[in-house]
Amino acid sequence: MTDHILIERPEAHPGVLVIRFNRPEKKNAITQAMYAKMTDGLLAAEDDPAIRCVAFLGTEGCFSAGNDMADFLAFAMAGAVGEPAAFGFLKALWSVSKPVVSGVDGLAIGIGTTIQMHCDMTIASDRSLFRTPFVDLGLVPEAGSSLLAPRMMGHQRAFAMLAASEGFSAEEARAAGLIWKVVAPEAVEAETLKLAASIAAKPPEAMRIARDLIRGDRGELLVRMEEELAFFVERLKSAEARAAFEAFLKAKG
Repeated sequence: MTDHILIERPEAHPGVLVIRFNRPEKKNAITQAMYAKMTDGLLAAEDDPAIRCVAFLGTEGCFSAGNDMADFLAFAMAGAVGEPAAFGFLKALWSVSKPVVSGVDGLAIGIGTTIQMHCDMTIASDRSLFRTPFVDLGLVPEAGSSLLAPRMMGHQRAFAMLAASEGFSAEEARAAGLIWKVVAPEAVEAETLKLAASIAAKPPEAMRIARDLIRGDRGELLVRMEEELAFFVERLKSAEARAAFEAFLKAKG
């Protein structure tokens, strides 16, 4: 349901658009409909000159547990073709010209972690856990993470995260350059919105140019995202991945 993603414009923080995960009963696991709603939010932010910063937030104790496994298993078993809604979201996130910040409290699994690689600044609570169990599920990295992570944190840390599926604590993520700041859980939302409002208050054209210079050429990232997607869809339909998904769902059920 679309109310699993809330799009908010807090009056106390002018110029900020908040995209909030709101499915706590499922640890904010992301469905196709949720990806579509987030894409709409990013496109609306891009088209609205009054919006100068986008902020992602989750719920207490959980940013996102990643993709909804039942959704993905249905996609795999149906032999679906074409571009998943997740890829449309990632392209919108990659291309948005407005700064993007994030506030993470608790679990940030799979795309809950890789989305941080696209954020300009992330604030996380000291109880946060960042983990990408792609290979454990018979899959491959996504969201351009196979390109961004080694540049951000070096080969060994990137391999530990993306291939060995090692979890990173908030302090380990900060040391790796994945996030900017660690705070107490109760401070995450306030600090994130304060940061977003501060960015939104700065001269927008100067901010846009500075951000573009820092990010560099994004064409290479899109090529890598498309390459990852091809492997991801291929792996999603593999017997190896189906077995891993079914074992995961059986353990959960």
